[in-house]
Amino acid sequence: MALERGPDGTPGPASPLTMLTMSEHTSKQFDSELESVRSSVLRMGGLVEEQIMRAVESLASGDMALIESVVEGDKLVNRMEVELDERCSHIVARRQPTAGDLRMLMTVVKMITDLERIGDEAQKVARMARMIHEAERAHMPRVELAHIADTAIEMLRKALDSFARLDPIAAAQVVRDDIALDDEYRAIVRQLITFMIEDPRTISRSIEILTIVKALERIGDHAKNMCEYTVYMVKGRDVRHIGVEDLEREAAE
Repeated sequence: MALERGPDGTPGPASPLTMLTMSEHTSKQFDSELESVRSSVLRMGGLVEEQIMRAVESLASGDMALIESVVEGDKLVNRMEVELDERCSHIVARRQPTAGDLRMLMTVVKMITDLERIGDEAQKVARMARMIHEAERAHMPRVELAHIADTAIEMLRKALDSFARLDPIAAAQVVRDDIALDDEYRAIVRQLITFMIEDPRTISRSIEILTIVKALERIGDHAKNMCEYTVYMVKGRDVRHIGVEDLEREAAE
């Protein structure tokens, strides 16, 4: 029990007003910690988005300095994941949150794992870009990657925005977008197989492009995961492994 000193200087129980003030202070402090964590997730997401954009740009330009910046930038993404994970663990231990606050912290822990893995995929794109340009783009199959790259980046952007605005309906839309991304991925794979069959000289470049396309497809998967976590955070319902229509219905209720 909190104590305060009486007129004679001896300690005694705190008054109800003092206890209320302390409670309000603790609540505001907790709210501030939660908001700081949310802001940090969005900063990490912004960094990861920038990583993807630079990796895709390096694929087109062959800028080796840009490629190295993506490879080095992945270390910062990793550090941010560890730091945020520790902060969430400390908040849970100190504050013992319940209901919505606990769901938010659980969502953050899961979301930063997906963001770290998106960072890994961006680094993979950059490494493949380096291999392609070191080979002077010899025997490159003509495959259009701009659209699938833009779609993956936009899905991540929407996932972060739905988390920031606590918008489960927008989050559900990203889950539907993932279906179109998967279809585009499969179409590009079929194109690459055709190139390799018709001209075996394209095999090395085709495999490198296949690795890039798979990385972009995985970025979409991680963005979809993040949106499922957002629906869980807002609605309190686990919507993993259910159909898109069911997820949209849960988000809208």
